[in-house]
Amino acid sequence: MKALEGKTAVITGGTSGIGLAGARRFAAEGARVFITGRRKDALDDAVAGIDGTVTGVQVDSADLAGLDRLYGTIRQQGLRIDVLWANAGGGSFATLEQVTEQHFDDTFGTNVRGTLFTVQKALPLLNDGASVILTGSTAATVGIEAFGVYGASKAAIRSFARTWANELRGRGIRVNTVSPGPIDTPGVTGLAADDEEAVELKRMFVSTVPLGRIGRPEEVADVALFLASGQSTFVTGIEMFVDGGANQV
Repeated sequence: MKALEGKTAVITGGTSGIGLAGARRFAAEGARVFITGRRKDALDDAVAGIDGTVTGVQVDSADLAGLDRLYGTIRQQGLRIDVLWANAGGGSFATLEQVTEQHFDDTFGTNVRGTLFTVQKALPLLNDGASVILTGSTAATVGIEAFGVYGASKAAIRSFARTWANELRGRGIRVNTVSPGPIDTPGVTGLAADDEEAVELKRMFVSTVPLGRIGRPEEVADVALFLASGQSTFVTGIEMFVDGGANQV
């Protein structure tokens, strides 16, 4: 039997990178998957490229009305949620001197506000015993220069997981964090100003990883599948690093 056969899974930020890899993995394991994205064209392309039962809902996770629309869609289909992966997020470089109000609000709006209300608004639809997965980052524990606001936002995510695991234990709902290190995604490439800078950025990331390479989105999806499945029913409140050892060695 497939690991998520008959389950309903929601993945925010599912149109590229880690979220898209997760949607493909979950669908391959039998889940009915709902993914979100801000751009309709990217959302349609993602849905078309996933084998399985997949529904795309155009949502900005920091927009509470959009989240209501997402969960309304699921409710209208008579479904409840077994796996919620609050994955939508992003960031950009800015040193302490360069941080602006807009930079701060954009980063915390997507990563912190968006994650909080993604989970809060899902609560009425979450089955008892459901799995909630939050996307953290090794940037929360390693002081990456010019990445302080992003790192702080991901530290908040780690704190949420600890608190919510406690708050939701009465329903048997598990809350865990998966924290990627350097992963080869459009989000990482987008941190660079041009192709040449992107190559240098990846080279810098590789130099920090004991395994000597940056990771693949599918490697994060595999860990998320473990946290989503019945193989991790006695696991809650943890942070699982998928970083090639960068935060451990």
